[in-house]
Amino acid sequence: MASIARSLRPAASRFVASSSRRAPSWRISPFQVRSFSASGAAQAKKYTKDHEWIELSEDKKTGYIGISEYAAHALGDVVYVELPTTPMEVKAGDAIGAVESVKSASDINSPISGTIVAVNELLEERPGTINKGPEDESSAGGWVAKVEVDETGVKDLDDLMDAAAYKEFTAEE
Repeated sequence: MASIARSLRPAASRFVASSSRRAPSWRISPFQVRSFSASGAAQAKKYTKDHEWIELSEDKKTGYIGISEYAAHALGDVVYVELPTTPMEVKAGDAIGAVESVKSASDINSPISGTIVAVNELLEERPGTINKGPEDESSAGGWVAKVEVDETGVKDLDDLMDAAAYKEFTAEE
């Protein structure tokens, strides 16, 4: 199967074009802007060029893996998710599962090295959950796997993009 990145290339241009439409600046009032502070955990989310994400806990010992919101929108309605087996030792880039949509099928790759210790079984019953909250690691979200991270996995984070770099990357596709 192809990686998510290869499967999305034909659909990506349509997604970027439709998502770049914004409300006219004259409609945005200064009172609509809301400031907030991000916690260390929120800042730990990283992305791959194949459109997977990982969000580590503050202690960097565990994390959640899933596909990006960009990928979920470009794939269309997800109809099947193949989840990894547990426990499963993985290295960065290893296929851990697959996602099938009405448009295509793609592998889900591990962004970092570690051990898959849990999977989101909700996706077997309701694969469309990925479309509703692909980057949500709550119990009702579209995350795919929970991973225990080793030293190599923490080092693998250096090869991944933060949210700003990923947004720029997807704008170029």
